[in-house]
Amino acid sequence: MRGADPRVVLGLHRSRHERRLLTGALDLGVTALDTSTNYLGFRSHQVLARTAGDLLPKFTVSTKVGYFPGPGGAEHSLDPVRLHEAVEQAAGDLGREPELVFLHNPEHSLREATAHSQEVLAEACAALNDATAKGLCAAWGIASWDPAPLVSLIGPTVPRPTVLMTRVGLLVGARTLDAADALTKAYDLGGRKVWGMSPFGGSTGAPVWARIDPRVFLRDGGRLSRMQAAFRAAYHLPLVGSVAVGTDEPAHLGELVGALAGEVEERIIEEYRSLLRDRSRGQPA
Repeated sequence: MRGADPRVVLGLHRSRHERRLLTGALDLGVTALDTSTNYLGFRSHQVLARTAGDLLPKFTVSTKVGYFPGPGGAEHSLDPVRLHEAVEQAAGDLGREPELVFLHNPEHSLREATAHSQEVLAEACAALNDATAKGLCAAWGIASWDPAPLVSLIGPTVPRPTVLMTRVGLLVGARTLDAADALTKAYDLGGRKVWGMSPFGGSTGAPVWARIDPRVFLRDGGRLSRMQAAFRAAYHLPLVGSVAVGTDEPAHLGELVGALAGEVEERIIEEYRSLLRDRSRGQPA
């Protein structure tokens, strides 16, 4: 078993939640586990407790609240009472208090900015702050797929999260990258307090990965595969300390852990981000 490396977080989105994946992760030194109340058809917590309850104490566990079962499927809500109850239920279903609970995609309910949007966000964050104070979780954070709508809502009335999670990688646009940077700065977060997710944009089988070679972003990219290079570069797009990545195969997870040995060429990363900004402004590359 390798020593624990918190830079890789095993994400369970679309995962089958098989025990062999968790034991394989532990063998690789991946001891951080990320799930959500709505994963696996809102059964993720119960399945984890049933199939791997004895393994969970070996992981630091993060989960998310914000989506709830509804008549037409999942519905999003920032109602503070529902959020607090969801954190309480998560701890009960897991059989333990999670180390971290994220407010899941708050922008989902805040896309239409109104005079009350900041108040709604403040009350939602306060609910997680209160749940943390009551010992239902050790800390709370914000996980945002599209952080741009949140930037204008930051203020002294909105409790500050301990951790921010956002999309990372070569397929993330300039707007999202800049918004993540703005939130990181506004919340005074750094180092391992910023997490990434979806480093491959949803699938390593997407056609785009056959057309580009991410190894150009590394100082010695020849030692790694294209997917390993894309994963390593994702830690700098934007700058994050940990990345949650999903897989059902321990071997694939092992390849990604091996990618951490690669060294990113920060100058090329900055040039790439400049090109993204120019493109988003309609300027010629």
